[in-house]
Amino acid sequence: MRPDPARVHVPWRSAGPGCPDPPNDTADRLTAERLLPRLRTRWLGRTLHWLEETDSTNRVAQELARAGAPEGTAVIAEGQTAGRGRLGRSFFSPSFQNLYTSIVLRPKASAALTPATVLAAAVAVADAVAETVGAREPVEIKWPNDVLLAGLKVSGILLELGAEGTRVAYLVLGIGVNLNVLRESFPEEFRARAGSLRSFLGARVDRLEFTSRLYERLEATLDRCAADGLPGVLPDFEAWFRMRGRRVRVARVGTDVLEGIALGVDRNGALRLGLASGETRVVAGDVTLLKEPA
Repeated sequence: MRPDPARVHVPWRSAGPGCPDPPNDTADRLTAERLLPRLRTRWLGRTLHWLEETDSTNRVAQELARAGAPEGTAVIAEGQTAGRGRLGRSFFSPSFQNLYTSIVLRPKASAALTPATVLAAAVAVADAVAETVGAREPVEIKWPNDVLLAGLKVSGILLELGAEGTRVAYLVLGIGVNLNVLRESFPEEFRARAGSLRSFLGARVDRLEFTSRLYERLEATLDRCAADGLPGVLPDFEAWFRMRGRRVRVARVGTDVLEGIALGVDRNGALRLGLASGETRVVAGDVTLLKEPA
């Protein structure tokens, strides 16, 4: 059941030791007071917790979920000291520059169907990025959920679940989007493959407007996912998936490394990979786009 939209936020501020000084332009902060009037959602983000800094918004959202937080409860932090990405990777999270948010979901589906939520989230982020930069062509999704802008990663998504037996008690959907961080500010190991909307546009992005836009797109895709499962969002995912026909290397979780041609995404959300020996499915793994031979 969706939470009653009349249930609004109780702002949660928590600035730990060593929290960096906020920028002079405090109107750019993503506080509940500033964000809620801009929201165009029915249930997503209507209960909102804001922190100046935390280790991980996903951790905070999981605590809230275990305590009974309603579906759509959102956590936003201005900075993270231990932001996490897929496969145990860290997520670079400088303060007052980007968007770091985690959302509590309470799906009725079994754990086997939760990958659809990841694809739905990637669609929503791609939609919001394209609308913000004013063009679709430079935006794409690298399976399963990285959003690229002009070939550089600008967003990461992490889905974690809490289960009771075979039933999913809750999902926590974490999304980070590089909005205003400059490329030269990235650690050297990220700089070659990461970017931001500001670097692409040459101008600062309104973080409040972007967050409102993303929440609206995310609510719509999650509603379709809840009603129709993966088929409800797969056509939109396919529209952003531009890896088809490209050479890729896939490090499959817990198994091996494959190189082949990305053929598409199947009806269950798995990557279809063409090998010399035939086609195989990749359910989970890390994908690297390879340069075509000269």
